[in-house]
This record gives sequence, C-alpha cells and structure tokens, in this order.
Amino acid sequence: MTPVRPAAMVDLDEVALLLDIDGTLLDFAPTPSEAWVPPALRRTLAGLLARTGGALALVSGRPLAGLDLLFAPLELPAIGGHGAELRPAAGASADPDRTPGLDPRLKRTLATIAEIGPGILLEDKGYSLAVHYRLAPDKGETVREMVAAVCASFPELPLEILPGMAVVEVKPSAFDKATAVAELMRIAPFAGRRPVFVGDDVTDERVFPILPPMRGIGFSVSRRIDGVDGCFDAPADVRAWLDGLLARQPVG
Repeated sequence: MTPVRPAAMVDLDEVALLLDIDGTLLDFAPTPSEAWVPPALRRTLAGLLARTGGALALVSGRPLAGLDLLFAPLELPAIGGHGAELRPAAGASADPDRTPGLDPRLKRTLATIAEIGPGILLEDKGYSLAVHYRLAPDKGETVREMVAAVCASFPELPLEILPGMAVVEVKPSAFDKATAVAELMRIAPFAGRRPVFVGDDVTDERVFPILPPMRGIGFSVSRRIDGVDGCFDAPADVRAWLDGLLARQPVG
C-alpha cells in the first residue's frame, strides 16, 4: 500500500481532524500501558489544534482519563470509551451521566477468562472491558469463544463484542464511535466543518459510512477498508502526513 498524502484535499481552515490512537497515531505496543507518544507528535497535534481553531479530536476506545495521561501535558478534545465519553474542547468536562458503565457482574465474570493462562491481560475502561491476548496469541480463539459465551449468559444486557488486534472488548451496544462523531460534528468548533477521520480497527469502520453526507474524508491505516478515500501503510506515515499538513499551512 502507498500512503496517501492528500494535502490538496485538506484545508485546516475548513476541516475537523478526527484521529484514532492505537494503530493509527501510535504504533501498537505489547500492552496498552506501554504505548509511547513521540514528543514531536505532541507538538504537531498542539499546532494543528491551534490551526483548526480547536477542531481536532482524538477518537479512541481508551477512556478520557487514560488519553490525558498518555498525551500529558497536552489535553485535547476527545471521544473516549468508543463513544461513551465526549469532550468537545480542551479543558471542558465530559458529561458524567452520558452513558452507564458496564455491569459489574459481567466484568467479574469476564475477568475469570484470565485463568486460562499467563499472557491474558484485562483492561477495565469503565464503560467496557478489554481482554488482551497479544502476549498469548495461541489463546486467541479460546478467548474469543469464552467472551462470546459469557456475554450470551447475560441476555438481559444489550452488549456488543468488538474484536480487535489481539484483543476482544465488550461494551454496551447503545453507543459507538460513529454516534459520538456525529454528535461532535454538531458542536462548535466542529460544526460546519468537513470531518477528516483516520482509523485502523474494526471499531473505526462504522465511522467511514457517516462521512459522505458531511463531505467528509476517511483514511484507513495498515489495511484498505471499503469506502475510504485512501490508506496509510503505518502510524509513522500518519504522523509524517500530519507534520506535512502543519508545515504546508500558512501561519497568521
């Protein structure tokens, strides 16, 4: 795949930049806590936030508190928890009652999956629970089957199972990244702008179909997804593209 560098398609005075994190801005790490943000990326994001008048947001499955810790001291507008949390401006507070958290009974039952052996890591995001098996790839099929069985044992809960890169995540089905992006694009300073979304994972796929009615542009990373306008080879290419966007834009 050849990275797409659509400089002519992106005017920072007219667009809203919506950026997934893991596998898009950042390279995958052995565990979520080991993800590393290059200092140059923080500077680029800060510059793009200013140049877009605040219309740049992270769109992630990580909770907002985790995003702030990862990118500290930089704080950005963000969608967290796969759409469970929304912060339209840096420094603003997310609505604490926006959506209910994942049922504690379900979390405790899912946690028993870690008993199948070492290398299975649990990540409690509040609104969801992720079961990582990147350190135990041979257990992937077993993990997926066990997660499905546990969720089936709670028929009263509206749940969604999200497969990802060596991870299976469970969340309520009432929200996702697409619903949150649609909501964000109705709020200033995002309202009236042309969304440019970059994502890589299964959880990002629902966002791409909602972009055309907003004259939006979608780019995938590492794999070509139906309906996208282009594809980047790797997160390093996305970071280079963002650097180029900032460098090519007039200042003042």
